[in-house]
Amino acid sequence: MRPTSNSRALQLRAESFLPGGVDSPVRAFRAVGGDPPFVTHAEGAYLYDADGNKYLDMFGSWGPMILGHAFPPAVEAIQAAAAKSASFGASHAGEADLAELVTHCFPSIERLRFVSSGTEACMSAIRLARGYTGRKFVIKFEGCYHGHSDALLVKAGSGVATFGIPGSAGVPEETAMHTLALPYNDLDAVRLAFANHPGAIACIIVEPVVGNAGTIPPAPGYLEGLRTLTHEHGALLIFDEVMTGFRLSLGGAQGLYGIKPDLTTLGKIVGGGLPCGAFGGRTEIVNFLAPLGPVYQAGTLSGNPLAMAAGIATLKHLIAHKDVVYPQIDAATAAIATGVAAIAEDAGVKLTTNRVGSMFTWFFTGSPVTNFDTAATSDTAAFAKFHRAMLDAGVWLPPSQYEAAFVGTAHGSTEISLLLDAAREAFAS
Repeated sequence: MRPTSNSRALQLRAESFLPGGVDSPVRAFRAVGGDPPFVTHAEGAYLYDADGNKYLDMFGSWGPMILGHAFPPAVEAIQAAAAKSASFGASHAGEADLAELVTHCFPSIERLRFVSSGTEACMSAIRLARGYTGRKFVIKFEGCYHGHSDALLVKAGSGVATFGIPGSAGVPEETAMHTLALPYNDLDAVRLAFANHPGAIACIIVEPVVGNAGTIPPAPGYLEGLRTLTHEHGALLIFDEVMTGFRLSLGGAQGLYGIKPDLTTLGKIVGGGLPCGAFGGRTEIVNFLAPLGPVYQAGTLSGNPLAMAAGIATLKHLIAHKDVVYPQIDAATAAIATGVAAIAEDAGVKLTTNRVGSMFTWFFTGSPVTNFDTAATSDTAAFAKFHRAMLDAGVWLPPSQYEAAFVGTAHGSTEISLLLDAAREAFAS
């Protein structure tokens, strides 16, 4: 058995100061059992904990580490920026430098604004959509997580799904009453919502590929249908690409599927792993933001120079090496996802594997997973057992059935073999 005493002691100490000992609920391992390892450092595809254990990282800081931990160009850029001050609270050239790279990759984003998180990006994009359209209602989808702002914690995914919470205490009904939560991959439900609220729906916000209920791809024609319906009813279409942006392709899910949303939210990879988000879209919409328009949004650390530096280093590498990076991580992810699925089948374990590019989920169910209701048929106890066995074998999976796993350029043949060997042991135990 791997040693855990130091991590356990650190967890107990953290519980004296932090609720549950964590700053984000899924880190507490409540869904999978056992004590969470406390990380001391990371490099490439590996995490190292306070007990000296080494783990193959399959969640990549929940998505941003597409080029591996401590990617040298990003580290060097952060160090150089930090030497000039960690924050200015004033404009600097790095903001427009990173914005130019983003607009190069995402043609639908003509103007944008940087913020400090994906939650902030989604919250701000919805405020902008309401301000631009003069409407109140927002359509979101069950199992999609768009951050922890009040109006979006309705039938959300991520930790809300992990802990079986339908919404959140502290969110008044009046706050959430204009949020319409519909089943993902169901266009008829969207048509009915527009019929029931004529001229009142400001926008649809959607994870074009769901990642926060586990990986769930859009059904053929689904994203196209959302685009058509929003056009027909004068609503805006917002793609939450906090997770999928720069991961599924250089231009995210919208580049992969050929759909042009009105607004896009970004996070994770855009800041090279530092706290950073962005939202943007058509110029006439984004210009509704202050100081040009009546929609107010602000942030002291928005455009933080360290985050801009890390993002610039990351995106420059992705742009320069896109013809190598994306085929490489797609092939590695396919080998991992299908390899474990085959091992599970041989072991008589019911498993449904969903994958899009370099993000995937093994659902412990024998049924297809196309929305949150079907994801919820998974045997979460079986997943928890598998997670513990994999962790003991040196592979750290996302500690929830309802989270996507991620692969990056640091996952090579050695890492693939390590993971498949660990899976064979886990299913045999």
